[in-house]
Amino acid sequence: MSCPSGAAKDALPNGVCSAALNPCGPRRGLGCSALPYPYPALCSQFTEPPLQERWNKNNAELPEAESELHRKHMKEAWGDQLTQQTTEEAAKLGEKKRYENEYKTTRGEALERRSQEEEKPQLEETLLQQIEELKLQETKATKLKKEQENLLKQQWELENLEEERKQMEEQRRKKELGRFLKHQCDVQLRRRVQQVQEELETDRQILSTLLEKEEEDQSWQSPRRGRAVADVAWMKKVIEEQLQLEKEREAELETIFREEARKMWEKREEEWEREKVARDRLMSEVLAGRQRQIQEKMELNRRAQEESIKYREQLIKELEEAKEGTRQEKEQEEEQQRAHRRELQAQGTEHSLGEEQQQQEGSARQHLEELEQQEAKQGWHSRFYSYPRAAWT
Repeated sequence: MSCPSGAAKDALPNGVCSAALNPCGPRRGLGCSALPYPYPALCSQFTEPPLQERWNKNNAELPEAESELHRKHMKEAWGDQLTQQTTEEAAKLGEKKRYENEYKTTRGEALERRSQEEEKPQLEETLLQQIEELKLQETKATKLKKEQENLLKQQWELENLEEERKQMEEQRRKKELGRFLKHQCDVQLRRRVQQVQEELETDRQILSTLLEKEEEDQSWQSPRRGRAVADVAWMKKVIEEQLQLEKEREAELETIFREEARKMWEKREEEWEREKVARDRLMSEVLAGRQRQIQEKMELNRRAQEESIKYREQLIKELEEAKEGTRQEKEQEEEQQRAHRRELQAQGTEHSLGEEQQQQEGSARQHLEELEQQEAKQGWHSRFYSYPRAAWT
């Protein structure tokens, strides 16, 4: 074993051989730890710096290669971080847009529900008005039915009055025939006067009844009705005047002789016949006018009932449609609420997964930073320990 010469020999203490300090010499496998104390400390103190300086002098490209390798590692690390940051920003932007769209959708649904809630009282008010209108129409229909029944009753009464007059006329003719056969002119005259008075009284009562009916019925006004009322009043007045005249004539019969009574009978019979013809004509016109009034009112009543039925059917249809629309809106609102709850649950699950993913990404970044720090440290120490030390010769 030979000792080093030159500067290496001068750097060692007196009595220390370089062969004893060289781990790569003949005693390979025995480093500084194989030397007795205090030689390992001397190796650490005097041997490594000169060896490193010599290595660095002999290998000038090593620092540049180490720097290039370190820059390459740093570029790769920063590139991964940049890609990850871009991905995270894109994910955050997509999440933000999704939340904005969900917010717009939720807000639109809320505004629509608010609009429906604001329109609901108005719809309820409209339904209540339609229900009240339906009740009024039903009341009107009931009133029209009663009016129709009253008109039918009046028509029946008018027909009975006409039939009664015909029967009285037939009875009068039969009585006249019987009295003529008895040749009792005076008695017949008195009976005839009484009969005429009875006929006049009957006609007066009929006209009074018609006039009362016309005065009670104020719901139907027309020029024809006014003329009919005036005709009835005038006819009643004429009958009353004739009745008064017959009473005066009856008083005169007490002072008339039989012959004069007979002549008076013939004369009065002619007058009575003329008066009766005129009276029958007027009564026929009055009754026919009343009949026309009743027919017109019945026709108006029938049309009003038809319109009322159509209007009620329309109201019932609208009410049913409104109820169906309310039911469908309620079902749609409930379905929207269920979908909104499902969406919120899905968002909560997705948010939890996103948080977990962010935590995992954070842990990965932290681990990467630790690796980068370790690589940086290894890159720094590699300048001193990465490569094997050459043996002295």
